[in-house]
Amino acid sequence: MSKGSSSFFNHGIQLRGILSACGYSVCLTTLCGFAGQFSWTLDLCSHFRVQYLAILTILCVLLLALCQRRTALIFLVFAVLNLATIIPFYCGNVSEDVSRVSIEATAEMRVLLLNVNSRSGNPEKVKKLIIETVPDLIVLEEISSRWIPGFAAIKASHPYWILQAREDNFGIAIFSKLPLEDRKVAYIGNAGVPTILTTVVQNRIHLRVIATHPLPPIGAEYSQWRNEQLDQLTDYVSASMPTILLGDLNTTPWSYCFARLLQQSGLKDSSRGHGIQPTWPSHNPLLRIPIDQFLHSAEIAILRRQTGPDVESDHYPVIVDFLIKTGNRSLI
Repeated sequence: MSKGSSSFFNHGIQLRGILSACGYSVCLTTLCGFAGQFSWTLDLCSHFRVQYLAILTILCVLLLALCQRRTALIFLVFAVLNLATIIPFYCGNVSEDVSRVSIEATAEMRVLLLNVNSRSGNPEKVKKLIIETVPDLIVLEEISSRWIPGFAAIKASHPYWILQAREDNFGIAIFSKLPLEDRKVAYIGNAGVPTILTTVVQNRIHLRVIATHPLPPIGAEYSQWRNEQLDQLTDYVSASMPTILLGDLNTTPWSYCFARLLQQSGLKDSSRGHGIQPTWPSHNPLLRIPIDQFLHSAEIAILRRQTGPDVESDHYPVIVDFLIKTGNRSLI
């Protein structure tokens, strides 16, 4: 064997080794993501299912080209495992659900949810977004004192509001075109961050609104406080009227704590049937994950759900159009 061919052979072995090591690492994190209830670090592994699928698919193709069929097959199995957690967001007969509800529906609403980023967000772009999207209800998070001067224009078009500005990235506000009743700022759990509880009134329909922003899971304590807050939010879901729970929940639909929130509250994830819509971090598409959530009770049918344009925040806006079914639970 010549020196040149020997060098090429050695480089091939090294490449296969690097690709295999990378792939087995992703396989391990794939499995770790299913064990999030045991550790906050394992739970962090649950959030990147789309990235795992993409990486394993690419590695599978490359290893097949290098005649590493057995390793490629293993990576394919784990790619399919991640795909199985993603497919449900693109399935579901949404149009059938909407048509069934719309016959009895008397209220259609649009909600805009946005974590503005207290430091980097652009108030002018946020105001432009509101003008262009014409939402009935606006939920803004990370509201600090620098945002307050720009709210005059929003209050003119949305005269019903609740505002709790803070300098620690956990300020929160609701602006509404429709009257708000039972306005309350609550501190749920031990984190000391505000949650807004209110009721939107449209004609004879009352809609319960829970807007919240738990702490990010950047350590064991913060993760515990986030999970406690999500668990205790279920106590505020109304049994007597349609309900929406929305905000930067600092978790994705693949996390065990998110699944537990749905199970305990009886709420539905609005992204089901509308696809994966990642919102954070806006500046890094490779790591982007869906952490800004809109949950709803069974009386609500989602018409459209989409992310909005860049407003110089680290989050993209979420815009949701929905119908509210009339009936005993939704009438005054």
